[in-house]
Amino acid sequence: MGLLDKLTGWLGLRKKEVNVLCLGLDNSGKTTIINQLKPSNTQAQEIVPTIGFNIEKFKSSRESHAIIFVIDSGDKLRMVVAKEELDTLLNHEDIRSKKMPVLFFANKMDLRDAVSSVKVSQMLSLENIKEKPWHICASDAIKGEGLQEGLVWLQENKLHSKYHHVESLWW
Repeated sequence: MGLLDKLTGWLGLRKKEVNVLCLGLDNSGKTTIINQLKPSNTQAQEIVPTIGFNIEKFKSSRESHAIIFVIDSGDKLRMVVAKEELDTLLNHEDIRSKKMPVLFFANKMDLRDAVSSVKVSQMLSLENIKEKPWHICASDAIKGEGLQEGLVWLQENKLHSKYHHVESLWW
């Protein structure tokens, strides 16, 4: 079972569908995170760079929409680009007016030069996000560390569904 399947099982919730957008710069770890969320029998053994986008279905638990934004915490040089893309995303007409939760994964915490999730939060000026609930988790997608914390936060912030339609986009 994947992490989302386990969470649904613990909560005993019924099947529904919700869209979750998984975004981030190229090489931030989006595909690896999505792979970790799949049931173990459907996980890819080798992750290769994705061209375009992926659409995956996962089991989870509530009924709403959410965004997962993945940041490479070891890539300090492109943190400014990530901030610009995040600002563009949050100001998009289809997203600006919605109260959907935004989960940030400060990924690649296993790297020696990775900055902390607190520092990533400061670099992206997350404290300026006032109109949406948001949370940042330190993560190591390869080991699956930090992902469960993020899913629990989404659960607590009204992500109610059993089937997620996850789209991963790259810039």
